[in-house]
Order: sequence, then structure tokens, then C-alpha cells
Amino acid sequence: MNKRLLHTPEGVRDIYGKEYAEKLSVEEKLHESLRLYGYQDIQTPTFEFFDVFSSKIGTTPSRELYKFFDKEGNTLVLRPDFTPSIARCAAKYFGEENLPLRFCYVGNTFTNTSNLQGKLKEVTQMGAELVGDGSVWADAEMISLMVKALLNAGLKDFQITIGQVEYFKGLCEEAGLDEETELELRAYVSGKNYFAAQELLQERGVKEPYKSRLLRVADMFGDMFSLKEAGESVENARSKEAVRRLEKLYQVLELYGVADFVSFDLGILSKYNYYTGVIFKAYTLGVGDAVVTGGRYDNLLKQFGKESPAVGFALVVDNILEALSRQRAKIEIPEPPKVITYRENDYPSRLSEAEKLRCQGIPVILQPEGKQEE
Repeated sequence: MNKRLLHTPEGVRDIYGKEYAEKLSVEEKLHESLRLYGYQDIQTPTFEFFDVFSSKIGTTPSRELYKFFDKEGNTLVLRPDFTPSIARCAAKYFGEENLPLRFCYVGNTFTNTSNLQGKLKEVTQMGAELVGDGSVWADAEMISLMVKALLNAGLKDFQITIGQVEYFKGLCEEAGLDEETELELRAYVSGKNYFAAQELLQERGVKEPYKSRLLRVADMFGDMFSLKEAGESVENARSKEAVRRLEKLYQVLELYGVADFVSFDLGILSKYNYYTGVIFKAYTLGVGDAVVTGGRYDNLLKQFGKESPAVGFALVVDNILEALSRQRAKIEIPEPPKVITYRENDYPSRLSEAEKLRCQGIPVILQPEGKQEE
């Protein structure tokens, strides 16, 4: 047999034994938090039509998608992201619904990138989406739920960083940037690549004071005082309103009792261009990447035929497990099965004993005598 077939491709892996038991335990605790907030489970296909994740939608770049064809010649992709799929479902099945919709999900996402740097190409995500509520209270519910879920999973030391896409868009509009330049600058600012951002603005001939204001965005992070300074440093109404929205959000998060987990960073800008307002990420010790990402996407459902605001987040279960492991947090898993051994002459009685225990909900392994572990 070709021993190469025993190995998995780069970027994916097997999970089994105690590690998988811990993963299921964490997923159960995360899901319990979502359920307590009234979120209903929804399942979407592992693959969809390419257009659901196209550049027009504003999701993962085409080069990072796993693409293939069905027998009719349609281009299909493995989902890289749940949010467009949830938006499609909401538009298809709840197109006439006016009351807010609360969905939650769990499943794997797939990203076809060669720039791994230790990252997996297939990860498990669990998330929540609140459709039909454009208020600041909906934003606060999402962030509060995210905090409660992480605490319930066993994380204690983490920070939620909150930004506002509208602040950046207001500055770009004020500076007269075209869409292509805005998207390119967005990538540099999000990656804290100050020099690349400066070079781009020079090439595009952006004048002062707009150039300085745009470059300062990457450094606008901290507490409520920093947020107030950010609002005072701009003149356009769009950016000022974005700051006011964040100030109101903080007040609601204080009511939820989770404000201590929050800081602000107006330089947070996702690679997903469908985000329209508040945007947030959660970071914790021992993991370089965010363990949660999310934000508001008020225009996404319009792409599928339903005019509706929405906000949501995705918990990256694999990153949460890594964080719990590195922080040496104890993950509760079920007790191992009880082992009952038998010989040929006492098999009926041993089987009866095993079945009685199973009826009581006690897991039992029934195996021949001499086969048990040393």
C-alpha cells in the first residue's frame, strides 16, 4: 500500500480520542450559550454555487476558494464562510418575515490558501446571526453573547476589540478615494502596514489633511477616551456618527456587564467587504489569530433579494481549543466507558449486565476476556 495515502493533505488533519472528546465538549458549551439567547439551529450545504461567494458579495477572494464543477457545468465552491449562506437562507425562506430572525450554526469552512503559517485550511466554526434588527441593542446582544459563550467554554482572559467600518468609509469619502483605492487601503490599514498605506496615498495624490487622517486610523485604538479623540479629529458627519454609535454601544455593554472585556480599534477592517458598521474580533493568550470574528452587514441580504439589516459572529472552535490547551484550562469530558469482559460460557449473563447499564445511560464496552488494556 502507498504509505502516502495514510497522511492527510497539507492544511487538514484527523481529530480523535481525547482531543475530539474535548472539542465536542467545547462545542456543546458554546451552543448552550447561543440557545440561552434564543438562537435557532440552521444547517446550510457544505458547497454552494460560486456566485454566493463571488467578489460582488464581498466575501473570500476567488483564488482562495475550493472550486469544482457539477455534471451540468455549474461552478460550485466549498463554503469559506457561513454568513453569505445564512443570508441566502434568510432571503429564500423568510423573505416576507418582518420580525427579527435569530440563527445559529456549526460546521466546517474551507480556505484554499498556500500562505498557511501554521493555519488550517479546514476549520470548525460555530456562530450566530441576528437578521432584521439594525439597532445598537442588536450589536450589544451579539457582543454580550460572544463574551458569555467564551466564558462558558472556559476562557477567562480575553479581549474584544471593536471597530467601525463607517468611520473609515467616511474618511475615504471625505478624501475622494475611488472604490479600488479604498479597498487596497483597507487591506493595508487592517494589516497595520503603515508604510504601504502611506505609499498608496502618495501615489494617488491624496492631499493633506485627508492623508494624515487616513494614516492615523491604524493607530486609533484604546479606551473610551481614545474613541472620543477619534470623533474630535474628523470633520465629516459619517465618521462622527460612527463614533457616536460606538459610544452608545459601550453604554449598552455596561448594562450587560461585559464592558470590561471591550477595547476599541478603528483600524480593524476585515477582508470581507460586506461589513457595513460595527466590526469586532476576540483575542486571547496563546493564539495569534482571533478566536471570534464578526460584525454588521446591512447590505448583504439585498444581494439575495431581501432588504434587511443583520449582524453576526463566528467562533473559531479550533482556535478556542488551542487557547484552552495553552492556558491549561480543564475541559470536562465524559467518563470513559465501563468495560465488561466475557468468556464463551458466561456471555449471556455478561450481555444482560451490559444491556442493563446501557439502559441506565452508562456507556459499556463488551469484549472478550484477555483483550482488555494492560
